[in-house]
Amino acid sequence: MTVRECYAAMGGDYEEALGLLGSEERIRRYLLRFAVDPTAALLFRALAQGEGQTAFGAAHTLKGVCHCLGMTRLYDSSYALTEVLRAGLPHDGALLNRVHQDYETVIRAVHGLGGGR
Repeated sequence: MTVRECYAAMGGDYEEALGLLGSEERIRRYLLRFAVDPTAALLFRALAQGEGQTAFGAAHTLKGVCHCLGMTRLYDSSYALTEVLRAGLPHDGALLNRVHQDYETVIRAVHGLGGGR
């Protein structure tokens, strides 16, 4: 799978990422780092344990990384969750499921990059 195909599979904006990062190799490198980054796991764990401030910080970080990498679908859902947590509102199970599904979609797409270009 190419990087462009990866972005199509994840619901991302390849051109935006290319514009921000400057090269496909840099995009690939950051995507592979994202796949092992613990932020999403921290978010899901904090929400499960009722740790609102930790969850907010993790959601905010996830949202920012997604913005910088052009991960549009995951950015949209993590943005919505960040704003709910910022307001101190209880999170909606459907919203959390959406973030989780969008995250899993990104991870599957990134794993599809494999060693090829």
